[in-house]
Amino acid sequence: MVVKKIALKELKQDQQAHSLTYTCREFTEPVPRYELPAESMPASVAYRICRDELNLDGNPSLNLASFVTTWMEPEAEKLIFETLNKNLVDHDEYPQTQEIQKRCINMLARLFNASESDSTVGTATVGSSEAVMLAALSHKWRWRERRRSQGKPADRPNIVMGGDIQVVWEKYARYFDVEPRVLPMQPGQYILCAEEVASACDENTTAVVAVLGTTFTGQLDPIEEIDARLRKLKQQSALDIPLHVDAASGGFIIPFTNPHIAWDFALEQVQSINVSGHKYGLVYPGIGWALWKDHSLLPADLVFKVNYLGGEMPTFNLNFSRGASHIIAQYYNFLRLGRAGYRRVAAALVKTATYLAGQLKRSGYFDILSSDSSMPVVVVALKGQPGFSVFNLSERLRSRG
Repeated sequence: MVVKKIALKELKQDQQAHSLTYTCREFTEPVPRYELPAESMPASVAYRICRDELNLDGNPSLNLASFVTTWMEPEAEKLIFETLNKNLVDHDEYPQTQEIQKRCINMLARLFNASESDSTVGTATVGSSEAVMLAALSHKWRWRERRRSQGKPADRPNIVMGGDIQVVWEKYARYFDVEPRVLPMQPGQYILCAEEVASACDENTTAVVAVLGTTFTGQLDPIEEIDARLRKLKQQSALDIPLHVDAASGGFIIPFTNPHIAWDFALEQVQSINVSGHKYGLVYPGIGWALWKDHSLLPADLVFKVNYLGGEMPTFNLNFSRGASHIIAQYYNFLRLGRAGYRRVAAALVKTATYLAGQLKRSGYFDILSSDSSMPVVVVALKGQPGFSVFNLSERLRSRG
């Protein structure tokens, strides 16, 4: 009996040793799709199922429509992996992570021509969408406080922006009950018209939004001219309308390719800026940044103080817990590249985009819509081709991955 048991045990071990992943029970029997499996499975099998499912996705390196980073250096990936288990919100437990976030905020503030004092305030966000919400809310709060202090109604806020804004601005207006005053685009003009901005503002305007590198064409709104119009409006009517710059795309490009362009905190009415670290900040998604020119521009009522993680700590985000790894990755890039490195990357990207635009135009099949060479974006319109649309072109490209 003992010999028989030993033989059976050896047989099972031999079967397991020679059993391939794809012949195990989990691959020969159905695995539930929408409910939790009744039993566990080996780690290698769960990994293979997940990995094989993801083979149906596209290759990020071939995604011509992507605005987010698809490659980082091995050292950065190592740092990301090593810090995945750190919770950013826990200041007491991870004080050095908070210090690194503060350093990143100050580096960005100085890049955007803020004062070199400690007056600049900001926060890391999941992406520019959260950063936009926080910045816009701060302007709404300040507008409401001002109206109430004057004994005026504060129930009809509006925000002025162009039709070139990203959909997050429409989300903000709808979610937080703010009237969106969207100045429409015109044929051949795909950016905000500075001349129309002042006429769209009134005493209920919480802020004006300008875009540094639009999602649609990569062009830049005339931010310096908009600032001048708002300053003139302030002198003539005492309406002090803040200007927010959505620099999600251009914030990590323009300072390095066109530092002479005035768009940031150096302008009087620019009070807040958002920028995406996971675009040209060269970090994997998702990481964004929201910055204010001065502490006084961020209403204290929006900053919560909590103490149940240890000592009392301030928090100003739409979410609470979040991983710290992408902030560490951003800091790595700042140290690794510096201004000179970001300048080289930005110049190379613009050069590549210029080359692609030239080749597409030379083919005779396309009109180039991205006329502003400041951003590494190529936007084309397909010329009239009987029986062939831009959707056919997209399908042909998709067939190549």
